[in-house]
Amino acid sequence: MDIDTRLKKAKRIHFIGIGGSGMCPLAEILISLGYNISGSDNNDTETFRRIETDGAKVFLGQVKENLSEDIDLVIYTNAILSGNEELEYAKEHFPCFERAELLGAMSRIFSNCIGVCGTHGKTTTTSMITQILLTAGLDPSAVIGGKLPAIDAYGRYGHSQNFVCESCEFNNTFLKMNPDMAVILNIDEDHLDFFKNLDNIKKSFREFAEKTTKTIIYNGDDKNTVDTLEGISGKKMISVGKSESNEWTAKNIDVPGGFHSTYDAFHNGKFVAKVELSVPGEHNILNSLCAFAAAYESGAQIEKICEGLKTFGGAARRFELLGTYNGITFADDYAHHPTELRVTLEAAMKMGYNRVWAVHQPFTFTRTSLLLDDFAEVLQIPDKCVISAIMGSREVNTIGIKAKDLSDKVPGSIQLDTFAEICDYVLENAKEGDLVITLGCGDVYKVARMMVNKLKNK
Repeated sequence: MDIDTRLKKAKRIHFIGIGGSGMCPLAEILISLGYNISGSDNNDTETFRRIETDGAKVFLGQVKENLSEDIDLVIYTNAILSGNEELEYAKEHFPCFERAELLGAMSRIFSNCIGVCGTHGKTTTTSMITQILLTAGLDPSAVIGGKLPAIDAYGRYGHSQNFVCESCEFNNTFLKMNPDMAVILNIDEDHLDFFKNLDNIKKSFREFAEKTTKTIIYNGDDKNTVDTLEGISGKKMISVGKSESNEWTAKNIDVPGGFHSTYDAFHNGKFVAKVELSVPGEHNILNSLCAFAAAYESGAQIEKICEGLKTFGGAARRFELLGTYNGITFADDYAHHPTELRVTLEAAMKMGYNRVWAVHQPFTFTRTSLLLDDFAEVLQIPDKCVISAIMGSREVNTIGIKAKDLSDKVPGSIQLDTFAEICDYVLENAKEGDLVITLGCGDVYKVARMMVNKLKNK
C-alpha cells in the first residue's frame, strides 16, 4: 500500500526524529489536519519542545518502547544512522516511510503546491513566497529549510490550498513530489558524491519539472536550467531574469550596499511595480522576482507582493545579522558551495565595512576535494579568511583531504581546527568597523555565537 493511501487511512502517526527542522513542520501540519502525532528525538531542541506544545506526545531518546500498538504509520528521517533500535523495530512491525515520501504525499493533498528547487537560493525564495502569501492574506501552509522570523518556525499550517515547500535535489528527494507549480532557480554542480556529474543533476531536475502538474517558473538567464527544460510541453512555462527575452524581468537594478536594494519589475515588457528589498546582494534580485511571479500566479495582489518583499528580512542563517559588539558586526550565512560563497562575499564586500572576515567551515570531504580550486578562488574575495576543519557529516575521509589543502591555496588565510581557536584568533585581530561572517551549512554558526557571547560578557 502506497503512502498516499496509508495517509488517508491513518489516525496515529509516529515520527522518528521529530525534532528535526525538516520533520517538525510536517508533524505540525498533520496535527492541524487532525492526526494524532507522537515522535522521538535524541536531542532536546527548541523544535522538539515546540512540537510537544503543539500537541504531540514526544519521547527523548530512541528506543523501541516508544512505539505503541495503535500506530498506523511511522515516518523517519534519513539522518538516522543504521542500527537505531527504534527504527529497526519500527521497520519490523509498522509501515515505515522516509520523510521525503511524506512530503511527496502532502504535495498531492493541496491544489496549489509550490515546490521551490535549485542548487542555490531555495530557502530564501521559499521564505519570500511564504511571507508574501501571508501578507496577501492567502494563509499558506509551508515547509522551509530555515527558520522564517515572520512565523518563528520552519513551517506552518494554513487554512488554504496554498502549500509552499522547499524541494531539495539531494538524493533525489524532490522526485517524490508532484507540485502544481515548480520554481527552478538555477542548476549547478553540487552533491557530486551522489550525482557524479552535471548531466545527472540536469536529468533529475528535468524529471522534477515533468512531474510538475501545471506551471514552471524558471531562471531564463541560467543556461543549465534552460537546457534542462528544453522541449517540455503541457505546462505553463514562465521565464524570469534580467534579459529582455524573459516574461518577468528586473530592470533599473540598484544595489547600493547595506541591506537594501531596489529594481523595477516588468511583465511582458510592461512596468508592473518598483520593488524594494531588505536583504543584501544582487542574487536576491532574481530570488525575489521568482517569488514575485509565483505569488502573482497564486493570486496575490501586486501591492501585497511588494509589501511582503519589503518586509522580508531574510531567513535564519541567510546573511543573518547577529549584531554589532565592540564596533565589530557579526553575521552568519549557510553558504557552502563556491557559487553561494561568491555571491555572499561579494555582497559583503560592497557593504562599506573596513574589512570583511570570512570564517568558513568546509562541508563534506568529497565536495571540498572536487571543488577545491573553486573554493580557493572565492575565499580570496574577503580581506581576511579563516578556515576550520572539514565537517565530514555523512562521510568518512577516504580521500585524505584536509582543510590545510584548501588554506594553502588561499594566500594569507589562517587554518585553525577548533572553534575555540578561531574565536580567540578573530577577536584578538578584528577591529572596530569590521564585519565577521561565518559561512557553511554545518555547525559553524556556533563560532559566531561564541564570539558574540564572549563580547557580551566582557
